[in-house]
Amino acid sequence: MKLFLSTVLSFFSILPSCSQNPIVLTSEFIYEDAPFASCHASTLAETSDGLVVAWFGGSHEKNQDVEIYFSRFLNSKWTSPVSIANGIQHSNKRYPTWNPVLFQVPNGPLLLFFKVGPDPSHWWGEMKQSEDGGITWSVARRLPEDIYGPIKNKPVLLADGRLLCPSSKETEIGNEDHWQVFVEETSDWGKTWSITEPLNDGVISNAIQPSILTYPDGKLQMLCRSRENRLMSLWSDDNGKNWSKIEKTNIPNPNSGTDAVTLRDGTQLLVYNPTVNNPGKWGGPRTPLALASSKDGKNWQNILTLENQPGEYSYPAIIQTADEKVHITYTYKRGLIKHVAIDASKL
Repeated sequence: MKLFLSTVLSFFSILPSCSQNPIVLTSEFIYEDAPFASCHASTLAETSDGLVVAWFGGSHEKNQDVEIYFSRFLNSKWTSPVSIANGIQHSNKRYPTWNPVLFQVPNGPLLLFFKVGPDPSHWWGEMKQSEDGGITWSVARRLPEDIYGPIKNKPVLLADGRLLCPSSKETEIGNEDHWQVFVEETSDWGKTWSITEPLNDGVISNAIQPSILTYPDGKLQMLCRSRENRLMSLWSDDNGKNWSKIEKTNIPNPNSGTDAVTLRDGTQLLVYNPTVNNPGKWGGPRTPLALASSKDGKNWQNILTLENQPGEYSYPAIIQTADEKVHITYTYKRGLIKHVAIDASKL
C-alpha cells in the first residue's frame, strides 16, 4: 500500500497544478471572513442570476451550532455567507445540520436538501425552496420517513421528468457501521417519493454518497465512496429502474467523498482524492485533490491537480453551466470553501 500511495503521489507531482494549468479560468475562495470556524460539504447550482453555493459551517462538524450557509455570485464577486437553515427544534434543543444539496428546477424554484440530526446514523432529511434564486427561502419541511433527499451529490433530472436522487444510509449494528446506497425518486419536486431497495448489503461491500452519470440510451452509472480503498460502481440500462450488482473499480478512494458530472459532449468528469486508507485508521489522506476524465466510466485519466499540499482538500461538488464552463467547489482545510472554474473546451 505504501508503494501504491508513493506511485500515486509521484504521478501527481508531474501534473500541472491548478494555478499553472491553462484550462483553469478562476481559482478563488468563496469568502475570507465568516461567522463560523469550520466548514465542509459544499454544493453548487446555476440560477438565472448566476452561481450559488451552500455548505455547512459552525464551530466543528457535528456540533449543535452547525448551520447551512449560502453565497451568491453577483457583480463578479461572492456575497457574504448567510445562514439559510439550522437544526433548532425549540428554545431548549437544536441539532447540527449536514450535507446540503442544491438543485435548480428548470423554470422553477431553487431547491435545498439537507440533513438534520446528531449524527449520520440518526439524521433525517429536510428541504426548502426559494423562488428568487436564494434571496429568500421557505420554511423547512421534513421529508417522509426513510427519505433523505440526495445525500451529498446533486440529483439528475431525466427526460421523463423523474428527479433521481443518489442517496445512502449509515446504520449502526453493534459497534459496526453498515453503509448502503439506494436511489430516491420524485416527479413533483419533493412532494411525493419512491425509493429503491438498498443496492448493496453493507457487510461485504460498504458504500455511500453516490454520484450519477448519464450515457446514451438510458444507461446510467453510480460512483460511490467506500471503505474498500476504491470507488464502487453500479450500472443501470433502463434509466435507473434497475441496477447492477455493485462492483469495485480501479479508482483509489481513502474513504472520502467525491463528485462527478456528465458534460454535454458526453465526457465524464470526476473530482476525488487519489489515495487509499492508512492501515488501522478510519480513512486516508485527503490530499491531493484531482480532476479525472473518462468516456466510458471505466477508464479514467487524471487531467488536473486541484491541490497537492499538506492538509485536507475534500468533499468536492462539480457542475457544468449554460456557458459550457465547469465549476468545482471543495473544502479547503476545513476553514474555507474554494471555487475553481474550468474551460471545458480545452479539456
